[in-house]
Amino acid sequence: MTNTNSDITIGALFRNQVIRTILLSAFFLQIGIWVRNYSILLYVIEQTHENPVAVSLISVAEFAPIFLFSFIGGAFADRWRPKRTMIWCDFLSAVSIFVVLLTLLLGSWKVIFFATLVSSILSQFSQPSGMKLFKLHVKEELIQLGMSMYQTIFAVFMILGPIIGTFVYQHYGISAAIAIMGIAFLLSAAILFMLPPDREIEEDKEKTTLMHEMKAGFSYVWNSKSLTLLGGCFAAAGLALGLTQPLSIFIITERLGLPKEQLQWLMAAFGAGMILGGGLTMGLAKKTPPQILLAIGMAVNAIGLSVIGLSDQLWLTLTVQFISGLFMPCIHIGINTMILQNTEAAFIGRVNGILNPMFMGTMVISMSTSGWLKNSFSLLTMYETSALLFIFGVLALVPLFKRSPAILKNGEEV
Repeated sequence: MTNTNSDITIGALFRNQVIRTILLSAFFLQIGIWVRNYSILLYVIEQTHENPVAVSLISVAEFAPIFLFSFIGGAFADRWRPKRTMIWCDFLSAVSIFVVLLTLLLGSWKVIFFATLVSSILSQFSQPSGMKLFKLHVKEELIQLGMSMYQTIFAVFMILGPIIGTFVYQHYGISAAIAIMGIAFLLSAAILFMLPPDREIEEDKEKTTLMHEMKAGFSYVWNSKSLTLLGGCFAAAGLALGLTQPLSIFIITERLGLPKEQLQWLMAAFGAGMILGGGLTMGLAKKTPPQILLAIGMAVNAIGLSVIGLSDQLWLTLTVQFISGLFMPCIHIGINTMILQNTEAAFIGRVNGILNPMFMGTMVISMSTSGWLKNSFSLLTMYETSALLFIFGVLALVPLFKRSPAILKNGEEV
């Protein structure tokens, strides 16, 4: 009987036109993004003879728009029609990439940064529009399962993406890589035409300024206990991940005493865990509240970081990395589902635009200080501190464990 219910749920999921379309669009977007990330990285390294400043500018072009445009993009996503916004963003990304290709053919390689910058900016408008479509067109009981499948695509590309990007560049060169990026974005835009038509905007809706709507977004998050606690969880997780992310290489060289090239096995173990975890979490997500799912993922990663900091055996470190990857989808799925369940459709973009930079901002802050802290404290201290920050994030969620999703109406949770 359980299997029958499971089949019905999966069947209902794939019968939903919005989920099918967004998943297929995400598949082509991930191809374009990973070919972009690795081809441009390898190209810049080759052109600058491994200049660290030039290489770091790639990360700036990729992550800076998250700080500068995430909330603005979210506010506009709430004002604009989501289907039209997503199609235009993918189309303009493709156009910008073909402009870069034309400029490259004329001899100016430095414009390559423009491809990353523009597509990263446009994604800050497109991503919240996709979340809004989930809210508008997907039944409540299917949201978490749909997010599980969405996250599984990202997990698969964490393994396949670097391989695809590197293969394309090494075998066909930067021009072919950029052409593939543009085609991938165009295919994504074409697929999005299969989405249901955008709902008509109510003509009698009160006209407000963008600044007023941005202020309303901050008030909305501040007045929602669920979203405020989730923001605290975001900040703790960002600090924890940023503190240890640059230090993985030292786990290999200092704790394990191995050559730096062995770092690839840590990444592979984590990625393999994420792929398997994405599938397993789909089953778990059907019966587990998102706040519990998020807490489980954070608690397991806290334990994992603690053990990695203590371990001096490669097999133990790889095993823990795999288990941490296995539960990482719980974090992503729990976060996205909580945002969707606790937010009105009209505020999805702005809420997403506030919480995501909170995570990225704290992560960048701790990343920028982790090297300096490493000179003052031991590697063990750094990893145990990161584990403790994850625990603080779990504690922030405790008040929500027995709490049903609460959406603000007229400034009050209902």
